[in-house]
Amino acid sequence: LTSRRTKTPRKHAFKKASNNSLKDPVGVYCRIRPVSVPSQECCIEVISSTTVQVHPPDGYRIARNGEYKEVQYSFKEVFGTSISQKHVFDVVAKPLVEDLIRGKNGLLFTYGVTGSGKTHTMTGSAGEGGLLPRCLDMIFNSIGPFQAKRYVFKLDDKNGIEVQCEVDALLERQKREALPVTKTPVGKRQIDPEIADMINVQDNCKLEDVDEDSVYSVFVSYIEIYNNYIYDLLDESPLDPTKPKWNNCGTPLRNADLTLPQSKILREDQNHNMYVAGCTEVEVKSTEEAFEVFWRGQKKRRIAHTQLNRESSRSHSVFLIKLAQAPLNADGDNVLQEKDLISLSQLSLVDLAGSERTNRTKAEGNRLREAGNINQSLMTLRTCIEALRENQTYGTNKMVPYRDSKLTHLFKNYFDGEGKVRMIVCVNPKAEDYDESLQVMRFAEITQEVEVARPADKPLCGLTPGRRFKNQAFREEGLLVRELLLQSFPPVPSCELLDINDDQTLPRLIEVLQKRHHIRQKLSEEFNMLQELDASIVSKENFAQVKIAERDKIITGQKTEIERLEKKAKTLEYKIDILEKTTTIYEEEKRNLHQELESKSQKLQRQVSDKRRLEARLQGMVTETTMKWEKECNAPPVRLRHRRSRSAGERWVDHKPPSNIQTETVMQPQVPHAIMVTSANEKALAKCDKYMLTHQELASDGEIETKLIKGDVFKTRGGGQAVQFTEIETLKQESPTGPAGAETDSDWTDVETRCSVAVEMKAGSQLGPGYQHHAQPKRRKP
Repeated sequence: LTSRRTKTPRKHAFKKASNNSLKDPVGVYCRIRPVSVPSQECCIEVISSTTVQVHPPDGYRIARNGEYKEVQYSFKEVFGTSISQKHVFDVVAKPLVEDLIRGKNGLLFTYGVTGSGKTHTMTGSAGEGGLLPRCLDMIFNSIGPFQAKRYVFKLDDKNGIEVQCEVDALLERQKREALPVTKTPVGKRQIDPEIADMINVQDNCKLEDVDEDSVYSVFVSYIEIYNNYIYDLLDESPLDPTKPKWNNCGTPLRNADLTLPQSKILREDQNHNMYVAGCTEVEVKSTEEAFEVFWRGQKKRRIAHTQLNRESSRSHSVFLIKLAQAPLNADGDNVLQEKDLISLSQLSLVDLAGSERTNRTKAEGNRLREAGNINQSLMTLRTCIEALRENQTYGTNKMVPYRDSKLTHLFKNYFDGEGKVRMIVCVNPKAEDYDESLQVMRFAEITQEVEVARPADKPLCGLTPGRRFKNQAFREEGLLVRELLLQSFPPVPSCELLDINDDQTLPRLIEVLQKRHHIRQKLSEEFNMLQELDASIVSKENFAQVKIAERDKIITGQKTEIERLEKKAKTLEYKIDILEKTTTIYEEEKRNLHQELESKSQKLQRQVSDKRRLEARLQGMVTETTMKWEKECNAPPVRLRHRRSRSAGERWVDHKPPSNIQTETVMQPQVPHAIMVTSANEKALAKCDKYMLTHQELASDGEIETKLIKGDVFKTRGGGQAVQFTEIETLKQESPTGPAGAETDSDWTDVETRCSVAVEMKAGSQLGPGYQHHAQPKRRKP
């Protein structure tokens, strides 16, 4: 025979990067059942603590022409045939119970072929308690001294919880106790020896760091999913005789099935969590009571005989453990009733029905239909796991078909991030289960590649820790002080008078009472002093707390200021770095600008000669423009409006282009009643009589030469405005002259800048606007 060892490939090439601090993978474990006959052929072998190897049996090899594959599968941990129930609990279930007590949810289910040991792992047997009784034992060992009285916590019908006050809880307890009871209460009757054997684990396992300042209460419920219908195994209501004796599939019920309860429906609460509506939830106070409730429901489970297993479970069982917890008030006496501080966590223990092939079980009729529904629900579970893995691995958004099965629909919140998910794959190594074991192994490998979001921690109440035992110690100390005070008083003598002449009893009694009164007065004085001292201590404590709060506030402010300054320092360092880089760039630009300025100065000298010709051309342009206007109008301009008298004052349009530069000459042109414009404006021309255009250019000596081009405004026959230019004034700025090095009495003098004015006038033209003299001090050149 040829042998080839292969390992199933892991598809991580396209896996998206995930934040391990926010997500946890589904923990998958493998447990190998011992073979019933030592000489029986096996197809599964444990390679290491995390790996198993599956090889086909001899008959399978012969059918395959002697070629076969040995496939290895890896798990978080593999439990061999010699591993105890306690070790499985410590590794798999104990962390879930710890999370339950800390206010987080958990899901644990066993999966495998029929007869692989799922129910033994979950429930156990006499002397070998399984995961379920060990979880209950650890819960009550941890919260035993901190449990609330019955009915303090009250579950509603919408998957919520509320806290009743002590009075309401007491009234409800009295009401329940007054009802006629057909059965002896669980806590008062003799426990079934078989149950006592299963729950007698004797491990005393518990969580050490339980919140002592909270109260707890445990509620359990037990349901089964049979033929894709949900039934309450704790429902003891009798069957309504008026209802037809038909089951949910439309077939008549047999006499043995007339006690079937009504199927339940799934609902979604306000937090989008799924729950079974109308399910019975029992408040339990001990491991024995909780397990007996479970055992009462276990007797109602569908168990039928198949050729694979003499007592094969034909339904999925779900045992729900809800832990309600709420903090105590500041005095440590009563429970706070604020809904935001009430925590309700849940641990779901699921024993899945065995997957099997109908040709091996020889199932017929109802058994065949049950097997089909079981395989269909397990297939839906596998489809949901594959869709989740594909979405997380390849970043797709494929719809997960939770609603295709009641099993997956009930637990969809766990895969969406409501708690940890753990699975124990139970396998029977015998050769007959080779094909089914391969399918189970492949499904388990896919499952452990799915990551579930980590649930958030429960909110803190903000009260002082240790208040429960602190107040209890105060009460015990008060009782002790009271006893000591009573012992300090002298005993009262007998007050019985047997003789009328007895003159000792009453004086002795008076003396004792006076001593007791004197002691009482002293104690009252000491008590008042203690009260004053206590008030002083309280006031000092309050003062110290205020001071501490102020110091904390100051420290917080200083920390905030330090953080702000650190951020500011980092920002300034960044700005300095930017400024240094900017300075380097500006220096380079400065050198380039100097070079450019030198080149432009040379270019400017060449342009000076060209600008000299502009003055000569301007007169020709004015004359040409005037001839064009007269030609267009076919007649000389007609003054259509009345010309105001000179005494009334003339209005000017002062046209100064935006490119003009303000000169610092002493004498500046002053235009009264002028409308300032920067571009040709017809509206301004319509309102004025005169027009003046300011034109600047460089003279041959490099000084600025300003020309004032003046004209009269007329209205044309076409309705427009026309300007007839009449004169041009040239204003040139020159530097003051004086003898070099001349000495004067003062460093400052009034020097008037000379302006040469060249006026070109046509016949009948008027002089332009006047000039305003500005005398200003000038620094005399040495």
